[in-house]
Amino acid sequence: MMTINHKGNIVQFTRPCIMGILNVTRHSFYDGGRYTCEAAIKTQTEKLLREGADIIDIGCMATNPMATPISEDEELNALQYTLNILRPYMSKALFSIDTYRSKVAQTAVEQGVGIINDISGGTFDPDMFSTVAQLHVPYILTHTTGLPQEMQQHTDYNDVIGDILCFLSEKLHTLRSMGVNDVIIDPGFGFGKTVQQNYTLLKHLSVFKQLKCPVLAGISRKSMLYKLLNTTPEETLYATVAADTIALMQGADILRVHDVKPALDAVKIVSQIV
Repeated sequence: MMTINHKGNIVQFTRPCIMGILNVTRHSFYDGGRYTCEAAIKTQTEKLLREGADIIDIGCMATNPMATPISEDEELNALQYTLNILRPYMSKALFSIDTYRSKVAQTAVEQGVGIINDISGGTFDPDMFSTVAQLHVPYILTHTTGLPQEMQQHTDYNDVIGDILCFLSEKLHTLRSMGVNDVIIDPGFGFGKTVQQNYTLLKHLSVFKQLKCPVLAGISRKSMLYKLLNTTPEETLYATVAADTIALMQGADILRVHDVKPALDAVKIVSQIV
């Protein structure tokens, strides 16, 4: 059973939980530009909740290799706009902020967000770990090899599983020494990995359970799927469900997805045999 300390309350999950993606940026690889106005943000949030999302992950800046970087002020402005819209929903689900900037993370938490989802594993902003420690919130620790615009140029590993495990273990030790107890592990599908390396990661996802933290799999509609199938992100729903099912069978505790209902269906099916 996975537990999260959310604002001082212990939240228990009797099944793997579903993190629904709410991207409010124009530059996301799949849904960029869809949820930038108030009506669209409300409609998508209500859909994610209706379909069973346990966590809603707010993304105000895209982190895919093709995305155009935005400034911290632009990200903060987008965040503030979004939080003003989402405030009525804060009591209905857990919310996380997808950012690698400590100031953005702190602003989000101060206004009701309960989880920090940092794709950089604390490597882009030297103040991120101390901010997390100060805020006493769960932190999603992700592996990557560099900034989004350059990470796919750094895919050389001695041992892809061993190297990622070592990175996460060292960062986890640092976080623990700073008093951060609630850490979720994300091995970083698509972040500084080739297509084949991503499948090696999926095959051996259970290895990361030895870190004694919940494990998150963020595979939804990513290039490891559409490049293999020679298709587009729009056409990879079935592939996403297939990959998520494997991740669940490898022990994933959280699925980060664009499509909540199919992921929840996979959770229900897999729970019958594991």
